Amino acid sequence: MNRFTDRVAIVTGAGGGLGEASAKRLAREGARVIVADIRETDAARVAAEIESGGGVALPCRADISLEDDVRAMVGRAVDAFGRLDLMHNNAAATSHALVARDGKIADMPLDVWDQTMSVNLRGAMLGCKHAIPAMIAGGGGSIVNMSSISARMGGDIFSAYGVSKAALEALTRYVASQYGKERIRCNAVLPATTLTTAVKEYLSPELLALSVSGLALPELAEPEDVIGVVAFLLSDEARHMTGQSLCVDGGFTLTSASAAILKFAQALP
Repeated sequence: MNRFTDRVAIVTGAGGGLGEASAKRLAREGARVIVADIRETDAARVAAEIESGGGVALPCRADISLEDDVRAMVGRAVDAFGRLDLMHNNAAATSHALVARDGKIADMPLDVWDQTMSVNLRGAMLGCKHAIPAMIAGGGGSIVNMSSISARMGGDIFSAYGVSKAALEALTRYVASQYGKERIRCNAVLPATTLTTAVKEYLSPELLALSVSGLALPELAEPEDVIGVVAFLLSDEARHMTGQSLCVDGGFTLTSASAAILKFAQALP
């Protein structure tokens, strides 16, 4: 498919994981892609791999929590390619050192909360803030924000992460409602644990098996399973969808709810 021929895209956090898969998928389908990441060497690697495969890509070092960096990132797309049509706000604060300290609210270190919010929420807001005017100038555009099923959960861990992703869903709805008449669409994707290289390296076989046990389907998602939905939402095939949040979770939220209902039913007199 060449759904994105003549389109210009920015993917943040594109130096690895789901962002890398997204940048490569959009390029394969004809988009000219700005590969943005705070890790300059990783952005350069992904852009080079896209170019070697016949695509068009430019690396861009950007800390999305900084407005000047985001402004420059959007400017790079417009200066290089003349327009901006697609934005995948994918980057997130997921370092092991940060996530390991993200626990209960009463014990929350403020630096963990602030860093998580500055990347996951403010970064996506800044992406929208600066992408929208460029998209309007070109006649419209499509934005996908990468949320998480953590936005729909609760528990003792990942409090800051989950709250930031829930707020990202709200941001998605506000952008969709405010700019739809100007042909800007904005949707969100909520993945569960996905078999990126980092996940495979970080989680033991036991933890991966435990993750699978919580699904309705028999295996965890591969990156392309998630990015296929991102690409759909960015494409004209989803031209009448906006303000929506799609779970790509193998039925995790379904089975979690079912388990809770079962426990309730078992406790009834």
